Amino acid sequence: MSGDNASLLQHPRRNLGNRYRSQAQKFARLAAKDELRFSENMAWAEQNARQALLHDFTDEQNWRCLADLKLILGDSDGLAALLEDLFVVLGRDADQVDQLKGIDFLMVGVELLEAAFLKDPLEPDVWWALLESMESTDEAVNDFSERCKRLDFSDQRANIVYGRRLERLRANGREETFIELSRHLLAHRPNNHELWMELGRLYERRSESDEAWLCYDHVQQLRPHTTPRDEYLARLKEGMDGKSASPWTRPTVEKRSEFLNQMQSLSQRISVSSPLSEPVVNEPEEQQKDPDLVRLEVLMEAGDASEAFFLARRLVANGEAWAETWVEKAKATFEASS
Repeated sequence: MSGDNASLLQHPRRNLGNRYRSQAQKFARLAAKDELRFSENMAWAEQNARQALLHDFTDEQNWRCLADLKLILGDSDGLAALLEDLFVVLGRDADQVDQLKGIDFLMVGVELLEAAFLKDPLEPDVWWALLESMESTDEAVNDFSERCKRLDFSDQRANIVYGRRLERLRANGREETFIELSRHLLAHRPNNHELWMELGRLYERRSESDEAWLCYDHVQQLRPHTTPRDEYLARLKEGMDGKSASPWTRPTVEKRSEFLNQMQSLSQRISVSSPLSEPVVNEPEEQQKDPDLVRLEVLMEAGDASEAFFLARRLVANGEAWAETWVEKAKATFEASS
């Protein structure tokens, strides 16, 4: 599934999740009472449980519901796939993934699911309460920060789960950590316009005008039908009317290029292709290709749309109008993978 419909489904909708889970549980009860229609009712139960999880992956009850059905059906492979999907939502932590090797999922699969929720609650308020309950909240936040830097947030669901955790950090006065980790999330998934907006608003409140403009500009690039950058410029102008201060001017090309280069560097940490790899060229006409164009082709072919996006935007900022096509290609890839 792609485009706006897929994006909509991957933004949690608690009411729909609850409704489908309730239906799944109803069919499971019917299956237990009617042996002749067991298979039919369990099929309906599983279908509704999948829908519950599709509509709200942040509710642990939806994961438990589908796991319980897999256990009843003796579906070891299905339970394994469910756990793998949960660990994708939790950022593909290597330590968690290693737990799935060589185990009997029907024996310990549900136990692993509960252990994951105990360590990594999906509900952001529960997650923050867990950090506050630690002997040292500061140390727990630092550990979380270091862990985030090695996780994979390219899945939209992971970006949403961790984005909400970062909002709790910001709400509890940890703005610098919020800014640092937001950039990591955005390097993995540059089309998270909600997080870009939140980051822009924070910079605006801190009167860091260049950084705020860069974030709002990014949102307007992603969503041309919105005008957060232009609205911000209007607010700046209104705030300076009648004052003797010099009018603010948008960031220089050098500043914009530096920002995009930093984001590209962060995205390289999860890059599939090697930053140093050079394509083999044999034809004379291939040797005339712009190195940046070759790099963009390599990145997109390898599936590294995030790095390609920031590289293309940096080229456009430096006056390379031809790279705009590659910005759009990367954006199309984001939409297709939503």
